[in-house]
Amino acid sequence: MGLCNSRIDKTTKEKTGATSTVATTAESQGSGRRRRPRDINSGGEIDEIKQVVGRLVGNGSSEMACLYTQQGKKGTNQDAMLVWENFCSRRDTVFCGVFDGHGPFGHMVAQRVRDILPFTLSTQLKMASVMEQSSSNDGLDSATCIDEEQWCELQPSEKDGKLLPEMYLSLKRALLKTCQQMDKELKMHPTINCFCSGTTSVTVIKQGKDLVVGNIGDSRAVLATRDEDNALIAVQLTIDLKPDLPSESARIQKCKGRVFALQDEPEVARVWLPNSNSPGLAMARAFGDFCLKDYGLISVPDINYRCLTERDQFIILATDGVWDVLSNKEAVDIVASAPCRNTAARAVVDTAVRAWRLKYPTSKNDDCAVVCLFLEDSSTAASMEVSERTNHSHKESTESVAMTSSKDGEKNEEAVIETDEIVPVWESKEEKMSESCTIESKKTTLAECISVKDDEEWSALEGLTRVNSLLSIPRFFSGELRSSSWRKWL
Repeated sequence: MGLCNSRIDKTTKEKTGATSTVATTAESQGSGRRRRPRDINSGGEIDEIKQVVGRLVGNGSSEMACLYTQQGKKGTNQDAMLVWENFCSRRDTVFCGVFDGHGPFGHMVAQRVRDILPFTLSTQLKMASVMEQSSSNDGLDSATCIDEEQWCELQPSEKDGKLLPEMYLSLKRALLKTCQQMDKELKMHPTINCFCSGTTSVTVIKQGKDLVVGNIGDSRAVLATRDEDNALIAVQLTIDLKPDLPSESARIQKCKGRVFALQDEPEVARVWLPNSNSPGLAMARAFGDFCLKDYGLISVPDINYRCLTERDQFIILATDGVWDVLSNKEAVDIVASAPCRNTAARAVVDTAVRAWRLKYPTSKNDDCAVVCLFLEDSSTAASMEVSERTNHSHKESTESVAMTSSKDGEKNEEAVIETDEIVPVWESKEEKMSESCTIESKKTTLAECISVKDDEEWSALEGLTRVNSLLSIPRFFSGELRSSSWRKWL
């Protein structure tokens, strides 16, 4: 009756090794059907998702995007990210997203949403196009079964309807339906326990000059653009959906959920069950977390539209591990000062890790994931950078010629004052050398200046750990995942 060490030779299709009354191979079953191997880490089946052309999910880069993630000090890296070029078989369409998991199985939930959500969205878009071609009078109610309150947000006003393109409404409808199906899929998943685990999601769909951003949770999307003075500024595209927002807090309290912060961390508002001090979720919207879905937590994305212009440079998508310690402008400046596009995302992560150690020395730094989507062509950006360097060098040479053309020291001093030069002309050569060295050091990237070597040891007081959920819910078996069973212990 015991198992044996038998296997099947693929060439001869005969068993080799010890014999047994029961065949225990992964190649075949009693019905003759091939069993698909399962991925233990993600809790799903191994398929050919990772082999899709133009799809990046790990640390790497392409001509128009750069991705990087790093594990924090809390355990398994629960952040996931994605860049999918030629999305929906369209050359002008790119899909980007970052997903921040939380809870015991947060890493599995984040990876599952990363893998399934874009495929579901692509299917919804194809179905919507077919339905529009077949009948244009079906309306929005036949497209999804989303609640009426959510449909009110979907319906555009008369002013917005004139300004927004046609693709926005269809894409918004498809994204709402996709998120609804994604949450249902997580609830029924056989191996991922999403009762007290979930993930945030911020996604960007760029189609030509049209940009649609969907946000669930507290991850963030920031756009780097230039103002009228050609200065680089940061524009936040999403709102951090925290529980202390008036609209989010009102919805949660209306559903009998509670919102308050702990005394140890008064700046972090959390969502709690009505009759228990758990789970303490630090966001108002998330995939999964079904213990709070009856008490105000939703998985409906906040969707916005923006028309891109020539002034827009790049977009930064990052999890809260980055935004907890870096401002929007700091992140934009880091990407802009990176030596090349391939290292831009890592520069942001390295700077965030160092900032965690400086700002929160008694806390464990969170996982960080960054996606940089560059909006302009790399050749165009390179030519602009060369032209800026040429103009700068030409300006410096002109100033130097103006200074050397003067005949006496007094004229030299006047020329220096007119050009706003801080260093006096009569300083020694050694002082100029030291000054030039410091200037050169300042020209390095921010990540290179404050990053720490990998082998450098760092120690701090083991204090409060900043987490997304303070879980104190008892463990459940697989058969007790429904709402009818977990209400007994409330």
